[in-house]
Amino acid sequence: MGSIHVTERRDVVWITIDAPERRNAYDLAMAQEMIRAVEDAAEAAAVVVQGAEGSFCAGGALTELGDPDPAQLRRLFTTSARLLDTIRACPRPVIAAVDGAAAGGGNELVVACDFAIATERATFGQTGPKVGSAPVLGATNVLAVQVGERRAKEMAMLCRRYSAAQALEWGLVNEVVANDGLDAAVERWLDEIDALSPRYLEIAKTSSNQWWHQSRDNMAANLGALVQAIGSEDMLEGARAFLEKRKPDFRGARRRKS
Repeated sequence: MGSIHVTERRDVVWITIDAPERRNAYDLAMAQEMIRAVEDAAEAAAVVVQGAEGSFCAGGALTELGDPDPAQLRRLFTTSARLLDTIRACPRPVIAAVDGAAAGGGNELVVACDFAIATERATFGQTGPKVGSAPVLGATNVLAVQVGERRAKEMAMLCRRYSAAQALEWGLVNEVVANDGLDAAVERWLDEIDALSPRYLEIAKTSSNQWWHQSRDNMAANLGALVQAIGSEDMLEGARAFLEKRKPDFRGARRRKS
């Protein structure tokens, strides 16, 4: 069982995703807890999202996909969408402090945050088509604004992994620091935020959410497509291959479609 730890330091809310046995992939209860923590941080100076024990976040727990309960999985999908939207709607700046892997929905969590600071050992990438899913909550829409359409398609469709240096070059993260320098770097950013007007930071943030708001219909439509695909052969094969640590074989489904 994973958990979410919420602490407050110097008027900043720190949210730690703690499920190291599955690279901090979150389940439904954890996603709901993160939403509450972000909503409750409306009067804080800032919010920091981080992962425990050397990983950032691997998105939604794939154990839900291997033997899917359609109703439960639908709730996980829709709650994930609400989590990312809550981060965007938060009046305070939200910083992703990325150490280790930001994969799948964890990479989309980085997309949703206002700023991202990564260690040199951090990695980024989507897992969708490789595990029988698709990253429709940021990676197939808003990510293109951040890194460009072709790079976003490469990341969303081919499921490659990218280094922190590549993420910085592309514009996915704001800064890369030494592996032991993440906390100090986040504190430096918080010092800068603390010197600014909260009211006008909020106006600047909500105004700059233009592309996110314009992508909401796209996200909603394709989230519906994901729900319709629950239990499909591609989903089951992708999830089980991941859980069994083997390469997926989608050839049977491909032949039936031809």
